[in-house]
Amino acid sequence: MMAPFAIGQRSIGPAHPVYVVAEVSANHHQNFDQAVCIIQAAKEAGADAVKLQTYTPDTITIGSDREEFRIGGGTIWDGRTLYELYGEAYTPWEWQPKLKQVAEDLGLELFSSAFDASAVDFLESMNVPAHKIASFELVDIPLIRKMAATGKPLILSTGMATLEEIEEAIEAAQDGGASQIALLKCVSAYPAAAEEMNLRTIPALVGHFGVPVGLSDHTTGISAPIAAVALGACIIEKHITLSRSQQGPDTAFSLEPQEFKAMVEAVRTAERALGEVHFGAEAHETGSRMFRRSLFVVEDMKRGALFNQDNVRSIRPAHGLHTRHLPQVLGKRATRDIGRGTPLSWELIDNK
Repeated sequence: MMAPFAIGQRSIGPAHPVYVVAEVSANHHQNFDQAVCIIQAAKEAGADAVKLQTYTPDTITIGSDREEFRIGGGTIWDGRTLYELYGEAYTPWEWQPKLKQVAEDLGLELFSSAFDASAVDFLESMNVPAHKIASFELVDIPLIRKMAATGKPLILSTGMATLEEIEEAIEAAQDGGASQIALLKCVSAYPAAAEEMNLRTIPALVGHFGVPVGLSDHTTGISAPIAAVALGACIIEKHITLSRSQQGPDTAFSLEPQEFKAMVEAVRTAERALGEVHFGAEAHETGSRMFRRSLFVVEDMKRGALFNQDNVRSIRPAHGLHTRHLPQVLGKRATRDIGRGTPLSWELIDNK
């Protein structure tokens, strides 16, 4: 049985509203005021939380021009060194406590992805409500153990990961002391293609690990999060930017505020529509039952006339006998004169 858990005041699990996380990432463009505006936009768009990334170029990689440190493989960052990219993308650490206060003043939770042990310690000094492992760090077992030792909820992104790697990461988290774990299905391509999302993995992860599962989405639209919710996603994480016209490392796969709001509204509609297993008429269907089909006399008939397929039909509305009785009616005689449009009833039928 899946055990839900809470981040701040919000419970997370299949019986609770989807937890929507707005990822700030590099979309502040090294401008603190813009970071504040993004958090405000996330609140107005309906997010439950905002997420940062806590690293510096020196904590995540080293400055090197060697080929191994140059980005390739068809990404939007090809040709740059890792150190250059992360120097542009990182969120200054001195901002982060201030941004957390901004978020909390708006009623949002703020947490972050830590990329090394020093970042975990820093985030703990901020008293973040949860920790996040990014997809690329899922194979950093010591880092997972470090986060797990805090005892706080731990969210693991699974981009690129094999089932065995996810199992190893969860085992490390549990051994390290984590008891509140969630997984995010993720495709670590930027942007990600819809045909590579394989969202049917979400219920498979739920079935295999018995933990809440969500989606960290890098597609360019909002369809994938909606589909993920339909498949049982409890968490949706999506990048938000004030405007894609401001070019940056993450803008190509980020949503503008009005798009993020549309996504949240669609998520809320989808989760309401899922409802529960139910058969029979819903409350607002009751009035529609009268428009079902039933048996009617469709030609004027004299007393003693035979009912046949020309003078008795299954039509709307539902005031006559159930259609299942048609074979019993055919060949019987009318007990009285019957006008066209009369709903058929047993007293009109001579059963002798």
